[in-house]
Amino acid sequence: MLASSTPLSLLFFLLLLPTPSLLANDIVTTDPSVIGVELHGSPLSHLLQDPGSGHLYLGGVDNLYQLTSDLELISHVRTGPYLDSPDCLPPIIPQDCPSATPTHNHNKLLLMEVGQGAEPGNLIICGSLYQGICEKRSLSNISQLIYQTSNPVDTQYVAANDPRVSTVAVVITTENRQEGGGILRLMLVGRGYTSKGPGDIPPITTRRLFPVVPPRRAFSQEEELGKLVVGSYSEYNNHFVKVVPHGDYVYFLFSRRDMWHKKEYRTYASRLCISDRSFYSYVEVPLLCQGGYNLAQGAWLGNHSGKPALFVVMAAGQASTPVATSRSALCVYGMAQLDAMLRRAQELCYTEGGRGSSGHEEAYIEYAVSSKCLKLPKISLSEYTCGGEHTPNPIASAVPLQATPTFTSTTQLTAVTTATEAGHTISFLGDREGYLHKVLVHSDWSGDLYGSVLVDRGSPVSADLLLDESQRHIYVLTNSRLSKVPVSSCERQTDCQSCLTVRDPYCGWCVLEGRCSRKHQCQRHVQPNHWLWSFEPTNQCVTVQSLQPANQSKDEQTQVTLSVAQLPALTEVESLSCVFGRLPPQAAIVVGTSITCQSPAPELLPPMPTGSDHMILPVSLMFGHVIITRGNMTFYDCGAVSRLNQSSQCLACVSSVWRCNWCPLDQLCTHNHTCPNQHIILNQRVRPAVCLTVCLSDSPGPSSCPQVFTLQSSALVPMGLSTSVVLRGRNLDVYTVRTSPVYHYHLFDCLLRLSHCTSLVCSLNELQYLASVYLRRGERRIDTSPGLRLLLYDCSAGQSDCSQCRAVPEEYGCVWCPGGPSPSCVFNQSCSSTPADTCPPPQIRQVLPVSGPLEGGVLVTIIGSNLGMRYQDVVGGVTVAGVQCLAQPEGYQISTRVVCELQPSGKQREGPVLVTVGTTPPGRSTQIFTYQDPQLLDLVPDKGPVSGGTRLTIRGRQLLTGQPSDLSAFLGPQPCYIVEEVTDTQLVCQTGSSNQTGGVTVRILFGKAERTVPSVTFHYLNDPIITDATPAESFYAGGRVIMVTGRNLDVVQQPIISVWVEPLEIQRVKRKRRLALLTAKQQLVFNSTMTTHCSVLSSSQMSCPTPTVTPDVKVKGVWFQLDNVRVHYETIKVPGKRFTYYPNPVLFPLNQEGPYRFKPGGVIAVEGQDLTRAMSRQEVMARLGDQECEVKTLDNTHLYCEPPEIQPKSVDDSNELPSLKVTQVVMGNLQVDLGLVQYDSNSLLSPVPLAAQIGLGAGAAVIILSVLVVILMYRRKSKQALRDYKKVLLQLETLEINVGDQCRKEFTDLMTEMMDLSSDVGGPGLPLLDYRTYAERVFFPGQQTALLARQLDLPESRRQTVEQGLQQLNNLLNNRLFLTRFIHTLEAQQGFSQRDRGYVASLLTMALHDKLEYFTEVMKSLLQDLVQQYVAKNPKLMLRRTETVVEKMLTNWMSICLYSFLKVAGEPLYMLYRAIKYQVDKGPVDAVTGKAKRTLNDSHLLREDIDYCTLMVLVKNGVEVQPCPVKVLDTDTITQVKDKILDQVYRGAPFSQRPAADSLDLEWRSGQAGHLTLSDDDVTAVVQGRWKQINTLQHYKVPDGATVALIPRSQSSGGVGVNQVFQTGEKTPMLEGEEEEGLRLWHLVKSSEDPEIPKHRKSSMRERERAKAIPEIYLTRLLSMKGTLQKFVDDVFVAILSTKRPPPIAVRFFFDFLDDMAEKHGIDDPETVHIWKTNSLPLRFWVNILKNPQFVLDVQVTDSIDAVLSVIAQTFIDSCTTSEHKVGRDSPVNKLLYAREIPRYKQLVERYYSDIHSAASGCYQEMNSTLTELSGIIMSLEEDSSGQKMQLAYRLQQVAALVENKVTDL
Repeated sequence: MLASSTPLSLLFFLLLLPTPSLLANDIVTTDPSVIGVELHGSPLSHLLQDPGSGHLYLGGVDNLYQLTSDLELISHVRTGPYLDSPDCLPPIIPQDCPSATPTHNHNKLLLMEVGQGAEPGNLIICGSLYQGICEKRSLSNISQLIYQTSNPVDTQYVAANDPRVSTVAVVITTENRQEGGGILRLMLVGRGYTSKGPGDIPPITTRRLFPVVPPRRAFSQEEELGKLVVGSYSEYNNHFVKVVPHGDYVYFLFSRRDMWHKKEYRTYASRLCISDRSFYSYVEVPLLCQGGYNLAQGAWLGNHSGKPALFVVMAAGQASTPVATSRSALCVYGMAQLDAMLRRAQELCYTEGGRGSSGHEEAYIEYAVSSKCLKLPKISLSEYTCGGEHTPNPIASAVPLQATPTFTSTTQLTAVTTATEAGHTISFLGDREGYLHKVLVHSDWSGDLYGSVLVDRGSPVSADLLLDESQRHIYVLTNSRLSKVPVSSCERQTDCQSCLTVRDPYCGWCVLEGRCSRKHQCQRHVQPNHWLWSFEPTNQCVTVQSLQPANQSKDEQTQVTLSVAQLPALTEVESLSCVFGRLPPQAAIVVGTSITCQSPAPELLPPMPTGSDHMILPVSLMFGHVIITRGNMTFYDCGAVSRLNQSSQCLACVSSVWRCNWCPLDQLCTHNHTCPNQHIILNQRVRPAVCLTVCLSDSPGPSSCPQVFTLQSSALVPMGLSTSVVLRGRNLDVYTVRTSPVYHYHLFDCLLRLSHCTSLVCSLNELQYLASVYLRRGERRIDTSPGLRLLLYDCSAGQSDCSQCRAVPEEYGCVWCPGGPSPSCVFNQSCSSTPADTCPPPQIRQVLPVSGPLEGGVLVTIIGSNLGMRYQDVVGGVTVAGVQCLAQPEGYQISTRVVCELQPSGKQREGPVLVTVGTTPPGRSTQIFTYQDPQLLDLVPDKGPVSGGTRLTIRGRQLLTGQPSDLSAFLGPQPCYIVEEVTDTQLVCQTGSSNQTGGVTVRILFGKAERTVPSVTFHYLNDPIITDATPAESFYAGGRVIMVTGRNLDVVQQPIISVWVEPLEIQRVKRKRRLALLTAKQQLVFNSTMTTHCSVLSSSQMSCPTPTVTPDVKVKGVWFQLDNVRVHYETIKVPGKRFTYYPNPVLFPLNQEGPYRFKPGGVIAVEGQDLTRAMSRQEVMARLGDQECEVKTLDNTHLYCEPPEIQPKSVDDSNELPSLKVTQVVMGNLQVDLGLVQYDSNSLLSPVPLAAQIGLGAGAAVIILSVLVVILMYRRKSKQALRDYKKVLLQLETLEINVGDQCRKEFTDLMTEMMDLSSDVGGPGLPLLDYRTYAERVFFPGQQTALLARQLDLPESRRQTVEQGLQQLNNLLNNRLFLTRFIHTLEAQQGFSQRDRGYVASLLTMALHDKLEYFTEVMKSLLQDLVQQYVAKNPKLMLRRTETVVEKMLTNWMSICLYSFLKVAGEPLYMLYRAIKYQVDKGPVDAVTGKAKRTLNDSHLLREDIDYCTLMVLVKNGVEVQPCPVKVLDTDTITQVKDKILDQVYRGAPFSQRPAADSLDLEWRSGQAGHLTLSDDDVTAVVQGRWKQINTLQHYKVPDGATVALIPRSQSSGGVGVNQVFQTGEKTPMLEGEEEEGLRLWHLVKSSEDPEIPKHRKSSMRERERAKAIPEIYLTRLLSMKGTLQKFVDDVFVAILSTKRPPPIAVRFFFDFLDDMAEKHGIDDPETVHIWKTNSLPLRFWVNILKNPQFVLDVQVTDSIDAVLSVIAQTFIDSCTTSEHKVGRDSPVNKLLYAREIPRYKQLVERYYSDIHSAASGCYQEMNSTLTELSGIIMSLEEDSSGQKMQLAYRLQQVAALVENKVTDL
């Protein structure tokens, strides 16, 4: 096709090209075996296959796919769109990044990181979002995220953030020399320059993949890993195409402007040593593809003639731009030649200063860096193959590597891959139009295009072309489709000819196996003529060159000889056979190339096909069951020849291609040369020599056949008359007795009477009918020449009047006969009277139309009879209402119809229509024609959208002028389509589309007469646009209001919402009637559309109630029809959310039996299902009788409504009680009657009867009355409290629902922030304290110094004595009797305080830490004494507080045993701590009072509304090139800012390992010289009266995006920070020096406490302030914080109380001990045992950990965090109690917050206790072994364990001396 349209000169030029080019489409095919899958995410950009599993991975826009090798979906992940901007650094916060919009995520990199050993591999994905960060996913399931960072640093930006800028990468593994050995897995990345975002990322960088040990990060660009240093990033904008590893090197292929020479764009190949971490070995060389192809589009490293080669598809650039044109080529570069060029460039730059032998510069330093070529020793390159610090780099060759195009194309090539088949190299090329081209590359680098497959029309092929593992298929990726294309179609070629014709290098014909196969699949392919290669032009199939005889009569049997060419050689024991059709095989005799077989016997031949005189049987030459070749042999039947030609049997027989002869006297066609009755006419193919005695004529053939060959009389025969027909024939004397000489020609007169016609002729109404004629001899026909026919005709057929009759041609002899019963048209000889010479006057029966415009121009149709015999008869003879009407030849029908064009009349008139023919009087119509003047008056509406669809109503007078077909309406040049029947006063049309907006004139055409609407124009306005439509769900009943917002909505005349549905399935009905009925119904439903009309509220808003949909249909789509504009719902929102229909919500009746009884003051709770799935609280209305029941809360299963205090009236006359009806507000399509409601009477008790009549005294009556009054008051109070409780719960639930959206947003932000943290926790990222520090903090809380690290401070003279005494005391402690008595004795001392008891218990714990079994037995013994003591008093109070030594020992024992479990529970605890810290820091925190806007504790709630905004400061940190972004608030104090910066910079590092905030100064840097040190207090601080405000960022006017730095504090800096406020332990007031000077400090709010009020009154005022009801706005803040943290609180509680993993052995052991104690002492109250367990574990250990996470984790707990943790800890305490948790209006806010969750947590606790109790007991032995293990894990408090014990004894003696009030010299 293309060649045919090419100019001859260009075509001649193309023919001279030395390389093949895609110019003709004769080789283009659409392969039916191509399978494909359509995918979202166009354009799909990257494709990868895992060689192990064969799974395919695809990356596109916003989508990531995992498929099987057969293209079946395994997993799909959405990767966008998300809020982002290339101008902003992640994480993206809308307030900080105004330019952020929902942005598509283009996949930039898709790589596989192969694991080492048992380590699984990963999938590396990098996108264009968030500055091109990367993530790792599981190869087995890509939905499983392995690594992702939500807060990346600048060194982790990998891919280009612009979809148009390329990025390539390769994973390499090398030796980790710098980090102590092992392997080092890296990723080399090449990326182009982006104008937005970080602009200092080099073109090639090295990224770390493994190992990643903090503080290192995955994908980070580290200084020691190397990068390509560039002088100017924008000038060296490399467009990377490919990166491939080969040998010890990595090669990059890219194109860019040549900055050294001509400034033209060129393609380069660069090389880098894999082991080179400093890029010393970087060298590049230009690639030249002759013909002007300079821009690489795709590449592949393959093999050519057994050697590695780089296959590159290049395109010619447009002028001097990087824009590729459609002209492209394939060039091949040998890797050996490429390496030689690169090595020569290195050698010249190392040793020759870059100059070659000719003195010209052949190598130079590229990328504008300060280096130059040197003259080092000649051996430099061999010694430093990969360069060194002293060698020049980066090196570029000035001499290009040249190649001649292997293949050229006029369509831009985009992809290439190669394969090797039987030693031949085959290239597969993809292009921009979706084609895959196959090119055979010869050894001389030339190529042959042998096929093209259309994969995806019009869609470019991605550069990632992949061959599967079997090399049988190639995966082709286009914009939105992945296709699996076979590399060849050998299997589909079923015969040799098609196999060789396909010209596929993969294919060849395996002769003896009878199949088209690849060469290695054919067993005898090495022997000649056994495998015929498809691509070899000289190869031909094994063919039958000749077959003798080629045809024979089916009644004969002969020998058949086949001559066969290229017959493959056989062994002696092998033979061939012949098969005729499907008959049994016959042995074949092979002599050279001739093969002889016997033809089958006549009786074995299959019957002759019906309607044929011969059959062709294939003659197959077979080897076993394989057909080697095939010929055809024809078997003919002479008898069938004559039977098939009844009219000319002799002619057919002797003219036949077969050797058939005719026996005329026997009427027989035979293959024999003799006849039964002597006479024979031989076939025309018989030689004259054969015709000696048997021939009837001089020559054989058709001329000897007897036949009738023509008519001598006329062929016209009128019906109903006897007519003579004269026929002429030849050779008829063969049928006479031969007594006279033979005459060849005889005349036969034949009379045919046709008075009785056949039914066939009589049934026709036509004038004439053709009939054949023939002669018959007996029962046999004589041959008749083809085409011998008679023409029978009837004058009366179709000639109904005189004019029609006289119009018949004269040769027929038809006349109009007026005589007889009625005049008619007859044959002239049949007319009994004189024929008429003239016709009657015309008659007019109808005129259409009967009106027309004054201007004329419409066509008038006149129907009648005798309206002339020809058109010329009526020309000038037609008048309408006295005005001439011009007859039209197109519409004229003889005698019956005249069409004329109406002429102008000039005025209104009326009259008949006259038609005059010849001299006869004119015919006059009975209808009166009227000339009218139609008028247009007005139109509505006067505006509509440019897409049309507006129904326009035009009113006027006399609009029915002319025919309806003459009417047409126009709006300017655009038609307006008439859609309704036009009346005389109104016309309705629908506007078409217009290409522009503005006013147009409305025109109506009446034929050619035009009328316009005066002084009114129709305005085309912009089409309506829908920007949003919510909600996106409805239920089947419909009527839910969809609020549609957009622009120009009021332009629409009638907006409609439409739902397209189709039935779920076709039901099968057996009975026919029911089936017919069902089919009719289904036709109404199938692919039908449900619609409702929308109401336009304004130009930007309209409301649309959803249509009703039946549940038995499936919703296929929802759209809005806005006149001619159709907007599908899924196109409105990003990313294309569909509208969903759900089943109707279900509401259960209030009461199954009788009316529902309601007590005033409460709420009615209605249960249901799926109430909120497609309905919100605002859309629901509940009515109780004639009044509203106010809906308070609606969740998925409950509806709560508050009815009126007084019972409403019923709206139903049949019942007095009101009925509760719930309706959907807007349309009321859904209405549910829930039953009757009856209010309870206010009088709860009947009046007390007087009982003073019989036997009751006055005292008894008073007592009874008093008791009744008390009961009554109690019941009322309790019911009031219950109602209050329900109302409080309802209010809380309502509040939580109201803040739900805010919580979800906050939670989403929090989870995004925590995602990076989650990936680190569990490994080194969890800052768990070491055991030593943990023990010190738990055993000795509040101590600032480590007590156990102190040494004995004794004079040397006393040391030996003291140590000996302490050793003896230590021995005493190991005696159980002594130890228990010792403890009891200490506790009996009155001065032995509770603090002392704790010290003694902790010191004993440390002393006996290596004998935990002994320690446990002592503790059990003491606990048994404690149980005995409390059983006598109140057992529920046991272990309630830590009042004894054993209770503290129990605390320490639990802490020791649960330390390993804390590694499990510590992770959710740490996540909770970080979540709290992140949320608190997001809002302002007062540095003086510690109150925060975001908290759970109402006493620490910052209630004032503080105006603040979030700032992003850029922190310069040491030698880091890219500043670190940190979010702070403008209201933060300087110390708070420093803390937040330290949190970010040292994120993941333990708190103890980071510098203190007060040791650093914050410096604000602006420009080169502007450095300002910021502090909380300086001379600029604002002082108002006695108040001094702490400095903030707002005070210094620090802007968003400011650059700051933390610098070591100078000695002169005397500012005091606010960090003291946030120290753990005792909280000290800040800036006390200022307080002493009489100034009071404040930060966000001034303290409300008056200093004049005495201290003892302050606390009471504070209590009164707390007792006030908290306003709802502040409760909303608390609820928002609670909802955001809920998941993390749940995770902590579940980790502590979950029994999914076995509970710690210590817990089970101790709980069994408590159960035994209860059983032993006869305590059967389960509540008591529950309290013991609660006091011993949750309240004794876990609450301590919850309130003080710094006991376990190396973190800082500030006042604000401590306040939140206190509320959570209190919730945990409430959850462990057995008392019922009720809240009222006066309950503390902390209890109100978790009122709904505490019952759920209680169930967790009860299940935890129950599961441990029901588990198998007998864990004492297991506990002992565990204690033995724990004893061996003693922390190294000191190197000498005995010295440690002595020290403990020393502390014990100190306590003893203190108790005994003695002074010792120890």
